[in-house]
Amino acid sequence: MSNTTYTYDAELRVETGTGASRRLRREDKVPAILYGADKEALSLTFAHKDMIKAQEDEGFYTHILSLNVGGEKVEAILKDIQRHPFKPKLTHLDFQRVDATHKLTTKVPLHFIGEEIVTKAGATVVHQLTDVEISCLPKALPEFIEVNVSDLVAGDSIHISDLQLPAGVASVELGKGEGHDLSVVTIKANKAAPAEDEEASDAAE
Repeated sequence: MSNTTYTYDAELRVETGTGASRRLRREDKVPAILYGADKEALSLTFAHKDMIKAQEDEGFYTHILSLNVGGEKVEAILKDIQRHPFKPKLTHLDFQRVDATHKLTTKVPLHFIGEEIVTKAGATVVHQLTDVEISCLPKALPEFIEVNVSDLVAGDSIHISDLQLPAGVASVELGKGEGHDLSVVTIKANKAAPAEDEEASDAAE
């Protein structure tokens, strides 16, 4: 985990419902909910400018966040984010409380390295997944999972079972049993250009 801290101020909100949420958005605020850890769900609001900036950082989606709720510090992870269909606006956020003694389930991004090597060799890297769902204790939560494709050639592939997960981290998908070892990335050969095909044919003759 990175030493970077992600801290955000939240306000408790009493009024809920569609009408109240619309009023908040007009005031440049984002409605949100905080739930989990066997505690009562809380309705919150955040300053939209803070959240629109936060969502540009990958860490906002993968780190344990510190929410300042009415002066109380609450650790949580982002579970869902809703956006306006065409305006650069956030419309709702879902946060789940984090308990250091209980495993959490969340998605972490995949970082692919070595793609330029595959490309130079005349093949194409096809991403089947861009993130994976994992289960682990909060202290073991990784920022991302690295996928090295530099040694792959056309026809090769990497599945979830091939990923090098950190200690204490398990794949949720693999835990579902047989048939859930999904493909993460495949390598496909580039099709030869027509001119190259003709040259190869002439050479053969």
